[in-house]
Amino acid sequence: MTDTAEHDDQVTDDDPGARLRERRLAAHRTARRVFAHFGFHRTLRERLAVLDDAEGVHDLDELSDVYGDGVVEALETKVAGLLGTEAAAFFPTGTMAQQVALRCWAGRTGNPTVALHALSHPEVHERNAFSEVGGLRPVRLTSEPRLPTAAEVRDFAEPFGALMLELPLRDAGFVLPTWEELTAVVEAARERDAVVHFDGARLWESTVHFGRPLEEIAGLADSVYVSFYKSLEAFGGAALAGPKELVEEAKTWRHRYGGMLFQQFPTVLSALVGLERQLPRLPEYVAHARVVAAALREGFAAAGVPWARVHPEVPHTHDFQVWLPYEPDVLGEAAVRTAEETGVVLFGGAWDRGGPGLALTEVHVRAAGLEWTAEDVKAAVAEFVARLPEQVR
Repeated sequence: MTDTAEHDDQVTDDDPGARLRERRLAAHRTARRVFAHFGFHRTLRERLAVLDDAEGVHDLDELSDVYGDGVVEALETKVAGLLGTEAAAFFPTGTMAQQVALRCWAGRTGNPTVALHALSHPEVHERNAFSEVGGLRPVRLTSEPRLPTAAEVRDFAEPFGALMLELPLRDAGFVLPTWEELTAVVEAARERDAVVHFDGARLWESTVHFGRPLEEIAGLADSVYVSFYKSLEAFGGAALAGPKELVEEAKTWRHRYGGMLFQQFPTVLSALVGLERQLPRLPEYVAHARVVAAALREGFAAAGVPWARVHPEVPHTHDFQVWLPYEPDVLGEAAVRTAEETGVVLFGGAWDRGGPGLALTEVHVRAAGLEWTAEDVKAAVAEFVARLPEQVR
C-alpha cells in the first residue's frame, strides 16, 4: 500500500490514475460525511489553524527553538515520559530515526544484521535505505501477514544484532500480536543476545489491543520509534526513545544525516497539540473502528457481494483493510462516483491489487468517523455496490 498521505502527481491527459486521485481528493474536500480528515485533505490555511491550539500546550512567549533546544527539548522530555524511557530525540522523519537507531545498535553489538518482517516499512517503502545509506543488512524472518513468531526468531538460520518489530504491521492490515506472543518474541531475541527495536509509528493506538499502557509496551524494547503525524495529526516528525546513552549518540548521527534543522517549532508545536488533543481519543477511535468494520461486513453480505473481507475481522487499531473481488480501477471509480454523487466517502483511499480480480484498500477511522452509525455504514455500502458492474456481482 502507498503511505497514508497520497502523492499528488502532476495530472496529465494520459494519466488516469492521477485524474482519479484529483477527483478523490476533491470529493473528500466537499463531502458531508467521511471517516477521517488528514493533512493532505486540507489547505495551508486550515493546517496552520492547528497551531491555534498550541496556546494551551506550551508557553508561546518563550524564545523559539534553535538547532533543537527550547520547545524541541520540551517535546523530547514529554515523549520520554509517555514511553517510560530515559530520553528521547526528535527527528524530522521516521526513516532517519530508525536508520540512526539501528546503526547505533550495530556499533554496540558488532553485528549490522537486522531481522525484520518482509512487509515492514523499511523493506517496502524506503528504497533499501537500511543497506544503501545505513550500512545495515536486513534479513527477513517471514512474509506471512502477521508478526514473526518466537519460534521464527529463535530458530532463524543466521545471527543478527537487532530485531525490529513494526507495531502494528501496517502492510499486513495494521495487525498486532497478542501480548503473550509479543513478550515471547522479545524473550526469544534476548536468548540470541539481540537487541529489540520497535517500529512504533502507530504504537500510540496499540494500547487497546494489548490492554497495557504505553510505558509497559515500550518497556519491552531497547529502543522505540514513534511518529507524530500518522495518528496524532501533526505536520510531521518522529521521535526515537530509549536509554540516555543511545539517544545522545543518535543525536550525533541525526546531525550527520542532516536532521539538525535550524528551527522546527511549527512541527514540534503541532506534535504537542496532537499529544494533548488526539492521544487521549485514540481508544475511542479504535472502539468505533470495530463498529464500522462489523457494519461493512454486514453491508456487503446484505448487498450480495459474493466475497468480501474486512481484515482483521475485528480491527486491532483504528485502521484496517477491506478486500473485494474486483479490479482496482473498477473499485476506485465506483468509490469516487459514490462520493461525488452522494457526498459520502466510504472509501477515501486508493485501491491496490491483491491478486487476480482482487483488490484492497485501507479504512481509517478518526474523529469524523465517530459520527457514523452502523446503519450509516450499511447505507453507504449499498450506494457503493450499486455503482459496481452488474456482471461481476
